[in-house]
Amino acid sequence: MVKPSRLALNCAERLFEAAAERERFLAALFIPQPLPPAILWRQDPPTPSPFPVLPPLPWQPPWVSRLAVGTRAGQHPLHQAGAYYCLDSSSVFAAVPLLSLPPSPSLIIDVCAAPGGKSLLAWRALKPDYLLCNEAIPKRLGMLISNLKRCRVHPVGVTCCDSADLAATLPQTAEVVIVDAPCSGQSLLAKGQTAEGCFHPLTLRHNQRRQKRILAAAAALVRPQGWLLYSTCTFSREENEEVAKWFSAKYPQFIPRLFPNWLPISLT
Repeated sequence: MVKPSRLALNCAERLFEAAAERERFLAALFIPQPLPPAILWRQDPPTPSPFPVLPPLPWQPPWVSRLAVGTRAGQHPLHQAGAYYCLDSSSVFAAVPLLSLPPSPSLIIDVCAAPGGKSLLAWRALKPDYLLCNEAIPKRLGMLISNLKRCRVHPVGVTCCDSADLAATLPQTAEVVIVDAPCSGQSLLAKGQTAEGCFHPLTLRHNQRRQKRILAAAAALVRPQGWLLYSTCTFSREENEEVAKWFSAKYPQFIPRLFPNWLPISLT
């Protein structure tokens, strides 16, 4: 096990009161274990499955399959044919609140869409009349467009706008707005990847400011009675609880409704 830094230890102490929980958290980050991959089927999963499938978890949507560790679904011809999208099981968890929202919205806007996983989850779960996928970073557009085309997502549009410009153009238009916010990426460590400086206070404050700015723009996109769903792939309180607390104070017209790893917020 790589010895956790002092900053990582501080993060664990802020998240968990019990020493045993802190140790489990740090072990999960710094002793990465192989995790079951998942695939999001564009249509109903075929029977029999072309892959070894694990038993579904209680929150797992029926159109998602968790596969045995080591399965390389991205190399199967069905992947190139657009039958499914490969993603982490942790990302599938984001579908839980989507399944609880009213179906068939007229418009869903994914503000930080690339590479497209959350957009596909929303499209598959809710079947909107139109899906708008925005990505502010031009170099990430290629992978987003490629995934949407391969999986034959329609009707869909792709924009490359700053979130504030998007809000100024389309105020109060979407029933569902998704913000899978740019973050410090601490969860990447559990996948055996690197995330330089992901526990450093400067990194956390930078991301917190960026997340607040994006959320402020996203709030302006939500139409009355609509929903704003906020998530990150990190653990720091600065980027999660503190951002949620800030948002609730600044936008009291939104009613927080907590789900496992999302903060869906309805606009009254």
